[in-house]
Amino acid sequence: MPVGILLLTHEGVGTALLAAARRLLSPLPLPTGVFEVAWEDGADEQLPAASAALRRVDGGDGVLVLVDLYGATPSRLAAALSRLGTPARRVSGLSLPMLLRVQNYPDLELDELARTAAAGARNGVIQDDA
Repeated sequence: MPVGILLLTHEGVGTALLAAARRLLSPLPLPTGVFEVAWEDGADEQLPAASAALRRVDGGDGVLVLVDLYGATPSRLAAALSRLGTPARRVSGLSLPMLLRVQNYPDLELDELARTAAAGARNGVIQDDA
């Protein structure tokens, strides 16, 4: 089974990125879900629902949790999820290039897919004179 992908973000961010990825790569090669946290919600109160979202995308090989902002509530929630038993890796700085990159490597194992996500984000930043 492939690694699952969970976009764990502030409200509005994950849903929009997943919609764009589906538009570009439909169908997505990896099972992918979204769990969005309202701006006023805390990590502890969202843990049960986030854990359920994680389990929905886990096919047995673990879950790559992509968060929008390191240190914010979704990031802290991802850290808590990684301690619940399901193999999970967190990568912050979620962007469309990151999401597309991981979807293009469905055969990678969890640790390598996490490194691929980080590379996708770095390589997706281009500065030019346009």
